[in-house]
Amino acid sequence: MAIERVWIEEGCISCGLSEDNCPEVFQVKPGESSKVIEGVDYSGLEEKIKDAANACPVQVIMYDEA
Repeated sequence: MAIERVWIEEGCISCGLSEDNCPEVFQVKPGESSKVIEGVDYSGLEEKIKDAANACPVQVIMYDEA
């Protein structure tokens, strides 16, 4: 299934796992929560996005599938 939208809910602890698992979609800056990079085409990145969501220790990475 294609991922249409990715977002991060409140509660991110900025551990860096999202960016480690999928740097094409996630960015972590020092002292800030992880951010979803705007304008990214998620095609071909579905497994990496799911891996990042599953690895998140506080389970705040969310995505919608078509």
